[in-house]
Amino acid sequence: MAMFALELGLCFVATIAFAIIFNIPLRLVWWGGFIGVCTWAIYSLMPVLGLSLVFAAAVAAFFASFVSQWFARFMKVPVTTFSLPGIIPLIPGSRAYETMLAFVQERYLYGLEQGVETVLQAIAIAAGLVFAFSVFSVGKGVGQRYETHR
Repeated sequence: MAMFALELGLCFVATIAFAIIFNIPLRLVWWGGFIGVCTWAIYSLMPVLGLSLVFAAAVAAFFASFVSQWFARFMKVPVTTFSLPGIIPLIPGSRAYETMLAFVQERYLYGLEQGVETVLQAIAIAAGLVFAFSVFSVGKGVGQRYETHR
């Protein structure tokens, strides 16, 4: 349990650091850190429940995007202010590194396995972001298509 709390603390610091790099206003950086920590908690707890990492990435990305949309509307700022720091913990950088390292070390099967997992995880992150965005976009533009102009 102490190790998980340390992970969450380091995730908070890393997410805030990336938010600062992305020039997010200081008053909103903490909210981005909160979303990042919640995203990482979801992503790391779902495999404990027996679910795959790809599905965990999709659900965590959906959560990050959904909460980012809600916070953006509430605080009247662009959605990327919260969604970029929110998905930073999900980026499969170490897995991509392992893929390249395996190919350099001529362990091609392991490299291929890691590469496929990396691509699937990246697709799952994108799908989670798009799905949450589409949930918030439902109903926009309805009734405007057939409106008569005078």
